[in-house]
Amino acid sequence: MDDILLETESRMESAIESLDKKFTNIRAGRANPSILDGVLVNYYGASTPLKQLANISIPEARQLCIKPFDKSALGAIEKGIYEANIGLTPNNNGEIIILNIPALTEDTRKEYVKQAKQAAEEIKIALRNIRQDANNDIKKLEIPEDDIKYCMDEIQELINKYNKIVDEKLEVKEKDLLSV
Repeated sequence: MDDILLETESRMESAIESLDKKFTNIRAGRANPSILDGVLVNYYGASTPLKQLANISIPEARQLCIKPFDKSALGAIEKGIYEANIGLTPNNNGEIIILNIPALTEDTRKEYVKQAKQAAEEIKIALRNIRQDANNDIKKLEIPEDDIKYCMDEIQELINKYNKIVDEKLEVKEKDLLSV
C-alpha cells in the first residue's frame, strides 16, 4: 500500500518536472538559453545538440550569444537554428552568432498564454491518469475495504496537492507572459 502511494507521488512529481520543462520552452520575451534546447546541429555528419558545440550566454535581456568551441561550426550552427524553426534569426559575425529576441506583441503574448494553459491541462490529465492507475493497483490488493478507502483518499489528497501546484505554476507563468 505504501509502495503504491510512494510510486504515485514520484510519478506526479515527474509530471510537475515535465510541466516546468514545457514552461521554459514558452518564452516570455526575455532571453533564455533553454529556448535553444531543441536545436540540433549537423556537426561532421552527426546530429549534435547545440549545447555541446558552443557556449551560450546572455549579454543583454533580449539577446543570446552563441560562441562555438570550433569556429568552423558557425555555418552548421546557423543552419541548425534555422531548421529548428524557433522563430529567431541568427546573425553571424564570423566569430559568434547573436540571436535577438523580439519584443512580444499582445497577440503573441496571448498565444503563449494559450500554450501555457494547454501544457498545464495536459499535465492535469497525466495526473488523473496516474491517480487512475494507482486506484486500480489498490483495488487489486487483497486488503480490507476500509484500507482501500483510506488509500484512495490519500491518493485523492495527492492529486489535489499536485493540481494546486500546476495551477500556481500556470498563474506565475501567465503573469510572466503578460507583464510588459
